[in-house]
Amino acid sequence: MFKGSNVALITPFKDNKLDEESYIKIINHHLENGTNGLVPVGTTGESPTLSHDEHERTIELCKTSYFIYGEK
Repeated sequence: MFKGSNVALITPFKDNKLDEESYIKIINHHLENGTNGLVPVGTTGESPTLSHDEHERTIELCKTSYFIYGEK
């Protein structure tokens, strides 16, 4: 069962490309402030407009940041 705050992440862009630096900052902000779960590339995260490679990269960045915190 889910509990706590589960956030559908936005996907920031810069010059029409995934802004990885900003995306990592957004993820870290949520994790540092007690967000229990993250939802990358939902409709809030621009999933219909992302390429397959952008989908994969966005999820990989989220997983990498998420597991750095250990307890999630």
